Parts: sequence; structure tokens; C-alpha cells
Amino acid sequence: MSVLVLGGTGFVGRNVCECLTENQIVYRTISRTMGTDLRNEDSFLTVLRQELPNVIINCAAHVGSLNYVTQQAAKVIVDNSKMILTMYEAAAKICPEALIINPIANCAYPAKADIFLEDRWMDGPVHRSVLSYGATRRFLWEISECFNMQYGMRSISLLVPNMYGPYDSTDPNKAHALNALVSKFVHAEKTRQSSIEIWGTGIAIREWLYAKDFGEIILKILKNPKMIGLSEPVNIAQNYGLSVRELVEIIQQHFNYSGKIVFDETKPDGAPKKVMDDQRFKKVFGDFAFTQFSDGIRKTIDYYRQICL
Repeated sequence: MSVLVLGGTGFVGRNVCECLTENQIVYRTISRTMGTDLRNEDSFLTVLRQELPNVIINCAAHVGSLNYVTQQAAKVIVDNSKMILTMYEAAAKICPEALIINPIANCAYPAKADIFLEDRWMDGPVHRSVLSYGATRRFLWEISECFNMQYGMRSISLLVPNMYGPYDSTDPNKAHALNALVSKFVHAEKTRQSSIEIWGTGIAIREWLYAKDFGEIILKILKNPKMIGLSEPVNIAQNYGLSVRELVEIIQQHFNYSGKIVFDETKPDGAPKKVMDDQRFKKVFGDFAFTQFSDGIRKTIDYYRQICL
């Protein structure tokens, strides 16, 4: 098996690569920081000719915080659209038989949905606060379906909740939401800040996935790529959410911090609730054991304490 990980130096990509390494699966990873720009088809064609992968794990994306994807909306939608088109057009030319695995962020779900059901994930517009990124996640699935129609290319679409864990950015404007909260607490602890600013009102409810667990899901697929149930999108779900305020309380228990917590209500909350139905997941990955949230939070805090100066 020849495995190619796109965006392997990013947050999700590094967690996936760590799982592959620990399980002695040989792979190659590429990213823009390593010299391959996925917006450029010639650059990617060169890699595909060299590697001739059987599996492409697509962790490449231009994304950031809710605030970031609003401020940089045009850049985010253009870059991600170009990367998606480049990946499929190049793969169709060099290795159309390769399996492509796509994580699709749950911001692609309709803004008004309360519980995210796979059969209804396109029933309505995405929330405007994530329009630039959510639209490209839908585009990713649509492109994969069209390339399957014409070229017979097979893709697996995994709908994922907000992820957290090691290897994310230390910049709150670029980091995923939970990681941004942790990094703020670590920074405040080390610099003895008198207060910590939390973006939004804190009432938004989100489901959280430890990023290493996503890597473990990828491993299961690599071991059995023809498992039943992967021909249609599958939520990587636990059907359980926490509000940002609840998260802050949980994180605060790990710190000796007596400063003030300030919620900046001028910043957007995004969709009020994002919790994913787990019925299809249980049928496909029934024996999967997620990392306990308390363990995931501890490991995330340990990581940021090591890298935050």
C-alpha cells in the first residue's frame, strides 16, 4: 500500500501521521511548508508521478478560527476550492484508482439543524459565519461525486466535529476553538495576566473530537477499506456537546488561575448548536473507543504548556 497524506504538517495531518507511524504504516506526506502547493496542479502532478499512491488522505485545508474565516473569507474559499480541484484533476490523470479519504468539517451542515443527521446535511444553507469554509466542504463532496461518475474514482467522506489536541497553532485566530481556549489559559498562567478574553457569549454548543481519534479511524479504514457503510458520508460522532462556557469551566480546573474571565460578545458565536447523530457511526465503527474527554484535555494542556513561551 502506498499512502500519501496531504497537509501532513498541519494540525489534523500531524495527528494522522503520528498514528500511521506508531502502527508502522509507510507513507509520504506533503504540504506547502514542505514545498508542494496544492493550488498548483503541476506541483502536485510531480508528486503523484513519483508516489503513485493507492490511498490519498486529504488533510490539506486553509482554515482558522470563526473570526479568521470571516475576515479572510474570499481567500479561504478561493484557496480551498483550488486545492480540491487540483487534487481531483491531478489524481484523475495519474492514479484514478486511488482511494481518497476526505474529512469534512461539520460546518458544512445546515445552520438551522439541531442534531446533525447525515441524510440531511445539505438541507439548507450553512451558517454565514462559516460560509467561506463550510461551502468548500460541501464542494469537496460534490466534486468527489462528480469524479466518481466520470472516472470511477472512489472517495470516503467523514463528517467530523470540532477537533482538539496537540499540534495546532498557538495563534488564537488560527487555532481550532478548544485549542485556542487552552492556549489562552496557558499563556495567561505563564505571563500572569489579570484576565482572559473569550470570544463570543459562550452559549454555543459544540461536539469535540480528539484529533488522534480521527487518526485511529483512518487506520481502521486502511486495514479494511471496503468495510460496509463507507459509500455514503458518515458522522464521526458521539452525539454529545458542551457549551463554550462549560468548556472554560472544565479547562480552568486544570490551572491555578485566579484572574477574570471576560466574554467578548462582539465576536461571533456561530451556529448555536453543533451536535452529530451517531447512529450510522455505530453501525460502521461499532467497536470504536473514543478518548475520554478528560484525558484529551489533559494531553492538550500538556502540549501547549510545552510549546507556549
